[in-house]
Amino acid sequence: MKVLITGAAGFIGSQLMEALAVQHPEWTLIASDIRPLSAQALRSNVEGILLDISQHAAVMAAVARHKPDAIVHLASVVTPPPGMSEALLHQIDVEGTRSILQAAVEHGVQQLIVTSSGAAYGYYPENAEWIDEQDPLRGHDQFAYAKHKREVEEMLAAARVKHPELRQLILRPGTILGKHVNNQITDMFKKKAVMGISGSDSRFVFIWDQDVVSIITKGLEKGCSGIFNLAGDGALSLREIAGVLQKPYRPLPAGLLQFALRVLKPLGLTQYGPEQLDFLRYRPVLANRRLKEEFGYIPRYTSREAFIAFLDAQGVKHA
Repeated sequence: MKVLITGAAGFIGSQLMEALAVQHPEWTLIASDIRPLSAQALRSNVEGILLDISQHAAVMAAVARHKPDAIVHLASVVTPPPGMSEALLHQIDVEGTRSILQAAVEHGVQQLIVTSSGAAYGYYPENAEWIDEQDPLRGHDQFAYAKHKREVEEMLAAARVKHPELRQLILRPGTILGKHVNNQITDMFKKKAVMGISGSDSRFVFIWDQDVVSIITKGLEKGCSGIFNLAGDGALSLREIAGVLQKPYRPLPAGLLQFALRVLKPLGLTQYGPEQLDFLRYRPVLANRRLKEEFGYIPRYTSREAFIAFLDAQGVKHA
């Protein structure tokens, strides 16, 4: 089998490339990214190519040239660098996916695996206590990432009707943790105290990075299709997270926190803006029943175990 992977130099992409290259030496892997791959990643069955998915012609040419049997589309902007416009984010996340989808259809790709996100469900007070894959995707107008993931999924849903011959496997991860992960969410846990919002549990579901890699690998091996939330069993509230970290938990009134962030963000005293309030207050809590029962994969860690494994890897003391 020949597999094209976008975002192959990224956090999940680099681990997936290594796993597939070792487990399936008979496969040909086309590793594409806007950044060059390390020499270590370029094993005998891996070909690295530079590909900017925001460039439609380049995407079409790459798929036409390599004619992959499957595409794993991981390329996305999770944490935009300072100054990146929403127009450019949209060009990468939404239009880039549109180019991948069009190329897959036109060149007879058999399977398309796309990493979406639990963020596609959005951050709303009426979110279900446990969100199932059949619950509506609403994104969030204040968060480009969530809004774009919803747009991407609407595009993919239309393609499933128009082009049923292309098998789609759509994965919606919760917060991904691993030995080397570092992002806005993990930064929250490094403060002297865990800040919360009065009246909100702010529950998190975690999935270990190697579980994500194993799920994609199984999807390729079995030619799977469908839509699946990726999360370990259970969830951790911010109060529970503070307990594990052995740090004070300090819930603040929503209005006070919003005001503070509105003042501090322009001064460069925090990376979080007032729009983060809903992100923290109304987190989508993903149910994983379909992943276990229909896809047939049991995550190696519960949400709590994944969080503790992350802390152990970071050398952080915990309860």
